[in-house]
Amino acid sequence: MVNRLADAMSPYLLQHADNPVDWWPWSPEAFEEARKRDVPVLLSVGYASCHWCHVMAHESFEDETVAAYLNAHFVPVKVDREERPDVDAVYMEAVQAATGHGGWPMTVFLTPDAEPFYFGTYFPPEPRHGSPSFQQVLEGVTAAWTDRRDEVAEVAGRIVADLAGRSLVHGGDGVPGESEVAQALLGLTREYDEQHGGFGGAPKFPPAMVVEFLLRHYARTGAEGALQMAADTCTAMARGGIYDQLGGGFARYSVDREWIVPHFEKMLYDNALLCRVYAHLWRATGSDEARRIALETADFMVRELRTAEGGFASALDADSEDADGRHVEGAYYVWTPGQLREVLGEDDAAFAAAHFGVTEEGTFEEGASVLRLPGDAGLVDAARVTGVRARLLAARDERPRPGRDDKVVAAWNGLAIAALAETGAFFDRPDLVERATEAADLLVRVHLGEVARLTRTSKDGRAGDNAGVLEDYGDVAEGFLALAAVTGEGAWLEFAGFLLDIVLEQFTGEGGQLYDTAHDAERLIRRPQDPADSATPSGWTAAAGALLSYAAYTGSEAHRTAAEGALGVVKALGPRVPRFVGWGLAVAEALLDGPREVAVAGPVGGELHRTALLGRAPGAVVAAGEGPGAGGEFPLLVDRPLVGGEPTAYVCRHFVCDAPTTDAGELAAKLGG
Repeated sequence: MVNRLADAMSPYLLQHADNPVDWWPWSPEAFEEARKRDVPVLLSVGYASCHWCHVMAHESFEDETVAAYLNAHFVPVKVDREERPDVDAVYMEAVQAATGHGGWPMTVFLTPDAEPFYFGTYFPPEPRHGSPSFQQVLEGVTAAWTDRRDEVAEVAGRIVADLAGRSLVHGGDGVPGESEVAQALLGLTREYDEQHGGFGGAPKFPPAMVVEFLLRHYARTGAEGALQMAADTCTAMARGGIYDQLGGGFARYSVDREWIVPHFEKMLYDNALLCRVYAHLWRATGSDEARRIALETADFMVRELRTAEGGFASALDADSEDADGRHVEGAYYVWTPGQLREVLGEDDAAFAAAHFGVTEEGTFEEGASVLRLPGDAGLVDAARVTGVRARLLAARDERPRPGRDDKVVAAWNGLAIAALAETGAFFDRPDLVERATEAADLLVRVHLGEVARLTRTSKDGRAGDNAGVLEDYGDVAEGFLALAAVTGEGAWLEFAGFLLDIVLEQFTGEGGQLYDTAHDAERLIRRPQDPADSATPSGWTAAAGALLSYAAYTGSEAHRTAAEGALGVVKALGPRVPRFVGWGLAVAEALLDGPREVAVAGPVGGELHRTALLGRAPGAVVAAGEGPGAGGEFPLLVDRPLVGGEPTAYVCRHFVCDAPTTDAGELAAKLGG
């Protein structure tokens, strides 16, 4: 038995390096081995902070008997979905088409030609709830492979043909207009949970990209209903158990529709997207709560996820050790009344239990409660709350910490850069802008490196082997553009342009369609192409947004045309499934508004620059700088002189410019501020 994962960079693969299973990483050699031995491939896909991945690993992959059978009859291949989103996407599409649902761990049986023929997610060690045991599945697949090979080949061929037939020919005809955006808003209103905020039922995911659309729609049209849905959803999440009331930061989703009990893993992408959304909500409303959550979430990312090299780690695990040394979900975060008394004494424990919703029966498992803010937002003793929080946090810091997935994912770091740069600028926190700049430096130095193409992941300052996918290019460009706006450093605009040129050359098909992998990427059974947002903006919509902003900065017709071509898919999907194309709808709002181009001839960080950044016009781009070299940094600043020797702002859209102004109040009015 040879387990080949010991040298992997992925923390998820390393978690399996000591399994008795003869794991291979995804590689041509693994499929060659299956061909040579004439056995199927077992493809197992997961990620480091996935609770049920740990459960299945412990129950099945650490079991000597199961491993022996697996090694004898299969070539087992282990994939980290965060390293290889292309592999994950292709086979997840097959799983969902065949079973109607998907998730991780994902378990797929393939022919040696990588064609799938049997699927599932988590399989238990014993038969339960109508699901066969993992051992029964292995034996059934082995029997089919041995005795009914023709049938297996026919099923595999049919699935591959079906997947190939799903390719999107193009995004749709034309760009989304007022009609499509209005239909999308109506659709969201129908799915909105008026009682608890958010959309749909349980499990409920934080709808960061939909909220971004709602805020932009309100900014452009003044639609109060859109703002109300956004604000109430953000309030409900901020006061719920999905938000860490002691340490800041959001868990991945809520298992119930009331936001009470989360799935406790904390992902970089959720926190980056939500940090930015709360900052934008504050910009729209001035809400103190939105400001607090944006800053606490930014501080959480820097404190808990920042790596030694200046990037941001992928996730914190859901599981950790409890007081009895068991590895269980949520142990780090939950409290019983007894634990509160231990830390706080009787009086403060009673106060904390009422304030944070800790009950004798508990809201989670074994009488423990997830901290939340169940009361109304009325008067509380703020100083007492602050003191209690500090003492509970100090006590929690003594508990065994959840594991951290230290790999740096390019796309998610792009989202974090945008969030930290803007949050730092809005709230006068130059340290956050500094952290964003350091992460951006790491992406340029390590992820772009010598090859001048983006690498998907790195760890400990070393680039991984996997090529960046479309979302990496789109989100990193988005982060660089936000950093350019905040810092006035044109180099970030240049780097964004470099990445977006690769999008035009390597990821774009005819009629504006985009692909998730480059033209020269490894060929899978189908070329993945998904325009729908999931937990992050899809590569398609992320690229559309960055292309549109870059075109506004530079006047590049090619990038504007590419953005409009890509937005055709939003015209098609927005009215039908608005919850799953939130970022695309947010980009459509920017297109409908122009977007506006703001050139500030004056000091970076000065009053006019800050006013421009706080403008609410959807997707507005901001360039700031002074002196003769500024135009070289930003094309928008060319021929933008000071007026009367004063810092001056120029606002343009659709090739028409307003009269320049030196007055911050007038600039704010021009930008919906």
